[in-house]
This record gives sequence, structure tokens and C-alpha cells, in this order.
Amino acid sequence: MSIKNYKRQSVTLTDVAEAAGVSVVTVSRALRTPDLVSQAARDRVDTAIRALGYVPNPAAQALASARSRIIGVVIPSVTNQVFADLLRGVMDAVEGTPHAPQFVNTRFHGAREEDLLRMLATQRPAGMIVTGTDQTAASRAILGDMGCPVVQVMETGPDPVDMMIGCDHVAAGRAAVRHLLDQGYRRVGFLGARMDPRAQRRLAGYRAVMEAAGLDDPALVVTTAEPSSYSVGGRLMGDLLSATPDTDAVFCNNDDVALGALFECQRRGLRIPSRMGIVGFNDLDISACSVPTITSVRTHRYDMGHRAVEMIVAALEDARPAEAVIDLGFTLMERQSSRRLEGKTT
Repeated sequence: MSIKNYKRQSVTLTDVAEAAGVSVVTVSRALRTPDLVSQAARDRVDTAIRALGYVPNPAAQALASARSRIIGVVIPSVTNQVFADLLRGVMDAVEGTPHAPQFVNTRFHGAREEDLLRMLATQRPAGMIVTGTDQTAASRAILGDMGCPVVQVMETGPDPVDMMIGCDHVAAGRAAVRHLLDQGYRRVGFLGARMDPRAQRRLAGYRAVMEAAGLDDPALVVTTAEPSSYSVGGRLMGDLLSATPDTDAVFCNNDDVALGALFECQRRGLRIPSRMGIVGFNDLDISACSVPTITSVRTHRYDMGHRAVEMIVAALEDARPAEAVIDLGFTLMERQSSRRLEGKTT
């Protein structure tokens, strides 16, 4: 452990956490409920406190103990059904508890997330639910300084702020592409819109499988920073076919893009799945209702929201989950758009 030469007049919990190589939540817990922290982590925190001369602020501690009943919920979009499913789980889970959710929308901007977290911090939330694992260093520090249970949702990773529940998007991307290869497709493209961190991980899964199969070709990847829509998906499909006419399947980073790709193929008279296979992601309702139906990766978003609240409530009752990171997995819903079966094309 390295100790910085701090020149500030006062030392904060964030300073101690950085010096000890742990999260701010761990420092706070080591001071208030040390039994919940491993001996090794407590030793590092104690060493950092002594080296930095950290002195707890009694007034701040007293204020921190006065918690509201709000559970802050930070999402990047209010128009995307993916997050609507998550919020529905949150709403159902708080029923019958003394808590109430407060939703804020970052619009996929890290700086906006920082501002919203600072605003929520002034309300002394009982707990926080935040989307994803790619918070800025400032956002992570703010979450740690809140001193309340924090659950990151929608994905899993190795370094939770506090707790985490979701799925492995790299593994999900790999499963989708392996399915297409198992169906006999070889020139498999990737179509992606928005390309937020979770979409980037799905792309990483795609690339890993294609490279391992010796089929990787950068020309098969077409993405845009634009928000997802059917029209964007159709345009991406058109761009891919113009660049690589021999493309025989696509893995799309979400179902909006997949449906747009399907429409573009139908416009061009490309039979699905015999000429073109399509796999989407998220398994929205429309995927099972389209003609043909669309194969998609189902993620358990409602359960993520519901169980995130349960994890916070349990932590507040000194019954934290045994595992800080919970992987709910995913399910590949195989449908007509990727099955090369006789009589199933359209």
C-alpha cells in the first residue's frame, strides 16, 4: 500500500479508501460495523487511517445516521423498454416496505450521472441502485461517501462499489454468435447502435468467437453512436450488405436493430433464415411476434430490479447477501430467424 502526501487540510473517507486500496463503502463499514469487513481489509484501513491522520467527524456521522426512506434509482433512459422492465421490478419490490424509489435519468452521460448522484446524496438515501459498472471515478466516490447500500444492476464485473446483480454480456455475445455458427452461418456480421458499455461487451463476445473460428473480418462490424431504432437497424443492415454482400447472418446489439435488419432484408427479398440469419438481444415482446419470429438473448431485467431492492433492504437489516455479486445469467431464445429448418423460411 502506498500513502500519498496529502496537502489538504482535512482527510476524507475517499482519501483513506484510495490509500488502503478498498472502496469507500468498505472504509465506512470498517469504522461502523467492522464485523462485516475481512481482517485483511480492516488492517489496510487502519494503516491508512494512522498514516493519513484521519479523524472521523462526529457531526457528519450523526447526520449520516439520519436516513431518508428513498431508494435512488439511476438509469440511462426512460424510453427504452429494457429499463422499463427493470423499473417495474423495483416498483413491485418496494411494495410493502417503508421505502420509495426516486428515479433519475442520466441519458448515457457520465458527467450528468455525477451531478444527479450529488443531488441524491443530499437526500440521504436508504440505498442506491445504479445502472452498469462503468461509473466515473467521481461517481464511485460519491456513491461510497453516501454510506448506504449500493447495488449496480444490468451486468456483473470484478469490482463492485458495494453489491452487484446482472449478467455477463461478453458471455451472452459469445453464446449468440456460437448459435449462428452452429446453424452453419459463416459470414456473421455485427450491427450495433448507441454502443454503450454493455453493447461494447456484446461486441467483444462476438469478436472472441469469430476470431477463435478464424472468421473474423473487421468489414463485418457496422456500428453507430445513434440511439437504436428500427430505421437505424435497417440502415446498418444496408450498409453491411453494401460493404460485404456475402454476409449470411447478423448478431444485433438489441432487438430494435434486429427488427430493422429484418425489415431491410425483406425489402431486398432476402429469405430468412435460409439466406440471412438474425439474432437480437434483450428479447423484447416484439421478437416473438414478428414474422418471422426473431431469435434473441433474454436477460432477466425485472428480476434484477426486484432483487436489487431486496438486497438493499436485507443490508439495511444487517442481513447482507452472502455473495456481493449475483449473476442471473441469460437465455438464448431460439426462433425462426436463425433456424435453418425446412419449411421455416419466410
